Formats: sequence, structure tokens, C-alpha cells
Amino acid sequence: MEKRYQVFVSSTFRDLEAERQEVMHALLEMDCLPAGMELFPAANEEQWDLIKKVIDDSDYYVLIVGGRYGSTGPEGLSYTEMEYRYALSIDKPTIAFLHRDPGNIVSAKSENSEEGQKKLAAFREFVEKKLCKYWATPQELGSVVSRLLKLTKSTPAVGWVRANELADRDATAELLRLRRQMDDLKRELESVRTSAPKGAERLSQGSETHLIEFTYKARRPMYNDLHLRYHIDLSWDDVFACCAPTMIHEVDEQTLKVTLSNFIRDKAIPQLQNTYDGLQDASLREFMILEEDFQTVKIQLRALGLIIKSEKQRSVKDTSTYWTLTPYGDEVMTRLRAIPTKSGENDPFSGTPLALAQEG
Repeated sequence: MEKRYQVFVSSTFRDLEAERQEVMHALLEMDCLPAGMELFPAANEEQWDLIKKVIDDSDYYVLIVGGRYGSTGPEGLSYTEMEYRYALSIDKPTIAFLHRDPGNIVSAKSENSEEGQKKLAAFREFVEKKLCKYWATPQELGSVVSRLLKLTKSTPAVGWVRANELADRDATAELLRLRRQMDDLKRELESVRTSAPKGAERLSQGSETHLIEFTYKARRPMYNDLHLRYHIDLSWDDVFACCAPTMIHEVDEQTLKVTLSNFIRDKAIPQLQNTYDGLQDASLREFMILEEDFQTVKIQLRALGLIIKSEKQRSVKDTSTYWTLTPYGDEVMTRLRAIPTKSGENDPFSGTPLALAQEG
């Protein structure tokens, strides 16, 4: 759909008639719609309201500054400066074109009063702090207006289109129907993402325990290290609560395995030392979950909809597999790891079992 942009052209008038004509022609050649003071025969409060409305409706604002400051309003500012400041105040994309050497402008087109010269100098200094270009002749000004094309690309505006290019009533109604359908699907998708997947209720989870085997080393004074193998029962809640924080963003598989092994170590050492003679004084170390059991844990957490493999693009050298929480997994982690109030009052999780919530 082809757009045309409305451009408000602001400047003093009689001294810049030729320059304004060049700018108007350049804008028309760019398929823009110029608007400016030619529409406003007088400058008073009613006209100022109309000027502001036209600036509001325009897509871009162009300022031309020559050798005159222009007639002033009740507050002592020229109408040209008032227009420029208003365009800035509403964040209208603006570009200014300043005469390169105002001292060489003929006296008939320059400020004669000292006050006018001071106000013009101050206005130029203010404008030069923003986006501006310079010109010396009307023809040069017309050519540099083409720089506006860069403004339309860096700051695209709404623009105008021909009425016959707009969608008809039936097409608009269909678009609205599709938009509502898309919103419904988004809500449905969000609900699915933050709940357990279908069929998860048939899987072991929550406070149910699973036997996990691991290996470790026992070092005793004056003896060789013992390479041992043992097992421990852990609930799925405990397993997930241990691993989940490492996956708030994402974690590589090896780190995930080490995290779980360290958790097993902390749980198993007291049990081992209380169960077997000779291990009370031993240094127990290098705990590692069996690879087969680690894969089982990973698959179970994935089947429960708690974790998902990361699809983030990585370097060719990085061949690791990464895992991260699903939105549902993030909810469950919060339920397991967040600290409730001591009294239990006003606790959103109070009375909520640690087992994963199920659909239906």
C-alpha cells in the first residue's frame, strides 16, 4: 500500500518565498503533501489552534531559518519558533534547514532591530542542537530537502493512503474476526504453557519417590580409596527443586548432572556414615549419579512438562545440550522453593501440596 507523507513547512514568509517554493516543489516530487502558513492568512489565537492541529496531523515537520526572526506572539516568541517548539513538544519528527551565512543575507531580508537579531541568534543556537542542515541559495535548499527521505526511513510515520486502497467493510470485519480468534488462541496457548501436559497425571511425580543409583569414593587413612556404588530414594519434588534454579535461564547437561550429584551427596553422606562401619571416619567424595539414572530423571522432568531443551543458537564449537525451564516449570519451582510467611496467613501457596498440579 503506497503511502504519502504530510510535511508541515515552517518559516518566516515574505523573505523566504522563493525558498519555500523550492521546498514545496521538492516535497511534491517526493510524493509528499506539503502544508504551511499559506493556509493561514492571519496569526491570532484561533489561527494558532488551527496551526497546531495541522502540525498534529502532519507526519513530519520542516523548519527553514533565514535572516529574519519573524513577527512575535503574546509571549515574545515568533510564530515560527512557537511552531518549532510545539512540534518538538509532541515528539513530531523534525528537520531544520538553516542559512549557512546569515551575515551575507541582504538587509531587506534580515532583522534590522538589535532585539530581533538577538532573538534570531538564540533561536538558531537552539535549533542547531537538533537535527539540522545548511543552505545558501533557494536551489541548494530544494536539493537538500531530499535528506528528508532518510528521516522517513529512520523514523517511519503513519502517512496517508488513497481511500480506494483501504480494506472494504467485509475485509475489515474478517480481519477483526481473525484478530479475536488469534487472541483466543493466544490465551489458550498461555493456559497450556502454564499447566501440566495432557497425560502427566499418569506419571510418577510430586512426593512419590524414585530410587537413584550413584557411585562415590571413600578415602580412609592408611588405606587405598574404595570405589563404591549405592542408591538413594528421592522424591520428584526434591529432585526438581534441586535442579530448577540452575535452569532459570538455561544450563548445559554436564552442569545439570553435577548439580544433581552434589544434591545426592548431601543427602547420602549422613545415611552412609550411619549405616556402614568404617565409613564414619572416611572422607566421602566424587559422588556421581549413574548415567542411566540421570537420563531417566531428565526424561521424567521433560515428560512432566517442567523442562525443555534450549533452541538458542550457539557457536559451532559448542556441542553441549542445554536445558531450561518451561513456563509451567517456573511456576512449580516457585511453589517448591519460595519461602511462605511464617504464620501461613495470606500465603498464596498455603495448603497447596508440593505435587504437581494436574488438569481436570
